[in-house]
Amino acid sequence: MRNLYLLIFIISLQSCGSKTINSQLDSLTTGSETATEYANTITKSDLSKLLYRLASDEFQGRETGKLGQKKAADYLKNFYIQHKIASPYGGSDYFQSIPTEHLRPKLNPSENVVAFIEGSEKPDEIVVISAHYDHLGMYDGKIYYGADDDGSGNVAILEIAEAFQKAVLEGNGPKRSILFLHVTGEEKGLLGSKYYTNFPIFPLENTIANLNIDMIGRVDDLHQENPNFVYLIGSDKLSTELHKLSEEINEKFTQLELDYTYNNEDDPNRYYYRSDHYNFAKNNIPIIFYFNGTHEDYHKPSDTPDKINYDVLTKRTQLIFYTAWEIANREDRIKVDKK
Repeated sequence: MRNLYLLIFIISLQSCGSKTINSQLDSLTTGSETATEYANTITKSDLSKLLYRLASDEFQGRETGKLGQKKAADYLKNFYIQHKIASPYGGSDYFQSIPTEHLRPKLNPSENVVAFIEGSEKPDEIVVISAHYDHLGMYDGKIYYGADDDGSGNVAILEIAEAFQKAVLEGNGPKRSILFLHVTGEEKGLLGSKYYTNFPIFPLENTIANLNIDMIGRVDDLHQENPNFVYLIGSDKLSTELHKLSEEINEKFTQLELDYTYNNEDDPNRYYYRSDHYNFAKNNIPIIFYFNGTHEDYHKPSDTPDKINYDVLTKRTQLIFYTAWEIANREDRIKVDKK
């Protein structure tokens, strides 16, 4: 009889464990069919077309304050206008202008590019999706194209914005607002994101999360045998809830290997402090930094769009879309439980 009670107790524990796991996944508000419908509008052909343009000779390496960067800003702006995605300022002004005194001496004035989808139920709560669109420009007559760094992040944002806009037009827009933020001056010292957080378009206390994308188009040497991965940095630094949500979304939809190697505080690369999300994290805004690691073409003229793995870029972009969709549509805002 004692053995029978013990067996029943063990089965009960196993059942509770199973229910706990399932309840974690069931806690996601992201419906599979609706979210997947819009995630599937993010395609490698569209990403490729956008990236071959953004990382072309036309934009001359997109150095902050130079002509190529100005042309790239116009290109991003025109994309949003063509897709009827609004500016947070209203009208045709998609630039957050940054004067030289907020950049560095001898740098020409520059601009962040911003677009906005207003939430249907909680419009004052903002999810920021960011990437830097500047790069290194031209040296010794060679163009530093920056296809991965960070052309990949910018075209991901464009595709994510287009997917959300399609949802809006079909009556399935996000409950919270989303700001699509293309920052300048990252290569000069995170200057564009610093300016945004110093002079935010929307109050930082209303900014509930920042998903930052910096290099998601390549496969580093450590993952050549399994390119189906992405490095995640910072997801657990400020919010346990955001970290769990991120993992559940990936398990449910994309099944990428989430590699936390560079999230370790002892990692000498200190990537957590080296991209634009950090200016949000300093203000206690939960962040996730999506990254593919460095490679032999990092910060070289050979970082070109023909070397991008577009299948992997597509899947990573869809992961970010699903994560943003969940954050924007869940009942409660992401909780900050760490500092």
